[in-house]
Amino acid sequence: MSHSHEPAPAPTAPTSGRMAASTRSTLLGAMFLMATSAIGPGFITQTTTFTAQLGAAFAFAIAVSIVIDIALQLNVWRVIGVSGRRAQELGNLVFPGLGWVMAAFLLIGGLVFNIGNVAGAGLGFDAMLGLDPRIGGAISAVIAIGIFLSRRAGVAVDRIVVVLGLLMIALTAYIAITSGPPVGRALRNVVLPEEVSFLAITTLVGGTIGGYIVYAGAHRLLDSGVTGREHVRDITRGSVTGIVITGIMRVVLFLAILGVVTGGADLGTENQAANAFQAAAGQVGLRVFGIVLWAAAITSVIGASYTTISFVTSRTRTSDRTRTLLVVGFIAVTTLAFLLIGAAPTTLLVFAGAFNGLLLPIGIAVILWVATRRSDLLNGYRYPRWLLVVGWAAWLLTLYLAVNSVRPVIALFS
Repeated sequence: MSHSHEPAPAPTAPTSGRMAASTRSTLLGAMFLMATSAIGPGFITQTTTFTAQLGAAFAFAIAVSIVIDIALQLNVWRVIGVSGRRAQELGNLVFPGLGWVMAAFLLIGGLVFNIGNVAGAGLGFDAMLGLDPRIGGAISAVIAIGIFLSRRAGVAVDRIVVVLGLLMIALTAYIAITSGPPVGRALRNVVLPEEVSFLAITTLVGGTIGGYIVYAGAHRLLDSGVTGREHVRDITRGSVTGIVITGIMRVVLFLAILGVVTGGADLGTENQAANAFQAAAGQVGLRVFGIVLWAAAITSVIGASYTTISFVTSRTRTSDRTRTLLVVGFIAVTTLAFLLIGAAPTTLLVFAGAFNGLLLPIGIAVILWVATRRSDLLNGYRYPRWLLVVGWAAWLLTLYLAVNSVRPVIALFS
């Protein structure tokens, strides 16, 4: 069931001063939706674990992963933005039915990971106010549903992800300053790493742009009407800045935990990130961790729900009301699952990780194929050669990530 009969989106009118201001706020919202979707509970856990393992050498893995993320994100945003079509619509135009396969993978991954996001919001409430995680998770879900049901949901989503994104960075930076990390040593490791961990690099890339995350900002831009060749500069700036915001959060979190680890604190094995924040700033640190974890989790709930539903609905044929109800239903179902089982079981997370890992090379291949071979879908836009070369090179890494994401599934059955 291909979307090939859909007319190409009409080019938008030239930007006026007012349009430029609304474009700016839309771009900001899209960048932060992408960034805060990437900065979820898993992001915090991964960063803490690798910092505890690798110390200052983790700086190199962060730097390399940011470069790879930018290469992929630039291509995804540009193709989706210039073509004016969502990723799964492009998939169906490249190969009939492929878009539906992408949507199915994304739906399965999105459902399971969103249970994890709601659980993270519950744990954030617990660290912040000492509230039962189930109650905290349910309250957070109600807040997220309220945002989507508000009269100007698009504007509300854009503003909330920006505010919470900046809040996370500011609070984590405060902990980083308190913990006094060896910044010079970390900087030296960016260029001359004491240890190179390929596992850390691939885990970071998968965690930053795996599954739905890479499409979150681009689909948000489409829905706000920032599409077409005339917006290429805005789209490029937005895609790079989104990754840079994620990178800044990764760096300040790394420095905060590095300071604690270098100071000789033992983070234990349970809840290492919370222990690190507490070691840096006592009870205040623990509360700050609660706020950061909650902000990371609720923005990921918003990002995952919005993007997953954008994959199973049509931009032209689904009414706003239907889309909103589907998003609300998605949040409600994942919250109910969390309340019944407490957290997404490890087995389910392994499966969802595999779906996410497989979606990445398929989705990126569709995007790069359109850029390389289907200029008819880009409304005559001449795609930069260098961007294609960089994109295909980064795509090879996504294949490696896919193989790695399937390994744990095979291990489950062996």
